[in-house]
Amino acid sequence: MGISGWLVVRRRLFNLVWVVIGVSLITFTISHLVPGDPARLVAGDRATPEIVAAVRAELGLDKPLPVQYLHYMDQLLHGDLGISIRTRRPVIQDIAAFFPATLELALVALLLATLVGIPLGVLSAVYRNKFVDHIARIVAVTGVSTPAFWLGLGLIVVFYGHLGWFPGGGRLDQGLTPPPHFTGLYLVDAVVAGDWPLIPDILDHLLLPAVTLGFVHLGIVARQIRSSMLEQLGEDYVRTARAYGLSAWTVILRHALPNALIPSVTMLGLALGDLLYGAVLTETVFSWPGMGAYVVDSIQALDFPAVMGFAVVVSFAYVVLNLLVDLVYRWLDPRITEVG
Repeated sequence: MGISGWLVVRRRLFNLVWVVIGVSLITFTISHLVPGDPARLVAGDRATPEIVAAVRAELGLDKPLPVQYLHYMDQLLHGDLGISIRTRRPVIQDIAAFFPATLELALVALLLATLVGIPLGVLSAVYRNKFVDHIARIVAVTGVSTPAFWLGLGLIVVFYGHLGWFPGGGRLDQGLTPPPHFTGLYLVDAVVAGDWPLIPDILDHLLLPAVTLGFVHLGIVARQIRSSMLEQLGEDYVRTARAYGLSAWTVILRHALPNALIPSVTMLGLALGDLLYGAVLTETVFSWPGMGAYVVDSIQALDFPAVMGFAVVVSFAYVVLNLLVDLVYRWLDPRITEVG
């Protein structure tokens, strides 16, 4: 990596600081604007005012809001996301426990969106303004406009309630033991442990939530590939390859498609960050034990440290993914001398 590459890394890392500060400030402000008293929830409905006041002091909620925020930022600088009001455990431990499930779901959703979206985008470009192209447009518009919770509930009703083909939620059937913990990703852990009989059950539980989560990005991938392919198919090198007598699909797959995929790297990398955020509703619908379900429970319990920890971690992951995408883009296309 050259000097310009290191400058990109340094600038991204510098921007990361401001992103964390901005996200923490916004989340902190919104969290404390929500009506309710976390101390009252922790103490219970029958607690006396003295007990509630003692709990509020224990949680540090009796201090002015600016003091609470500065205290939180001081903890954050030391890698401490605080203590969850609901679970009474360090937030970073809770997130470390729930994050692998969310990451596995997001990766499978992105894989499905890519495996279906890229061929659909290629066919849409090759058969422009024909039947396949119209289908791709319908899929793209439907994916962007369909709420995840509605699609998830519909898939559960059809494939679990009526057909009984897939389970309605969770990561494993009841009574099954999870694979030995290596990464927290059940598929990876099952393969590493050689627990092959467990893999079909893991995939059964993954498919419906992954389709729900990835459906929006399937349309986005298809549209991006279509646009890039149309641009590449109009280039001189494609006409030259055809003039040399190469078959149409050889030109498309061996020459046009690799160049069309380069601009899509940015979109795919950022899509993973979107999927981490977007998993909240999907995990709630499918009772998926990931960060989404964790943060929903934390919001209901007015668990400010947990909600802020979720926002900071996902924002951090989003910026890091953005940096990696920039570096990969520079590697794939050396003509790029300055990115973002």
